[in-house]
Amino acid sequence: QVQLVESGGGLVQAGGSLRLSCVASGIPFSLYAMGWFRQAPGKEREFVAGISNRNGDRTYSVDSVKGRFTISRDNAKNTVYLQMNSLKPEDTAVYYCAASSTVPSGATRRWQYDYWGQGTQVTVSS
Repeated sequence: QVQLVESGGGLVQAGGSLRLSCVASGIPFSLYAMGWFRQAPGKEREFVAGISNRNGDRTYSVDSVKGRFTISRDNAKNTVYLQMNSLKPEDTAVYYCAASSTVPSGATRRWQYDYWGQGTQVTVSS
């Protein structure tokens, strides 16, 4: 049974930081590219950041988070992280991690991901 479990969300003031974690089980983690998406109330789920499979030597993100968010992975712990700095109120959303077996690098579309976590809430107050 495949499980992706996110943690690390919470309430933070604008300018603050949070580190999200996603632990995977039931899949050969190192063979999967990983991604983070977010969904704000009333909006579509959108891609935030992704990391290539195996050694994670390629990362990619949307322009709105470049320079503020960093994605990384630890294959020994079956975990992908999203370090979020300089948070803004517009970053408020439920954040989801996802795993892709078919696109080893560069997956930014929802349909490119096979498995999803349940999400963790991030709220940034002004």
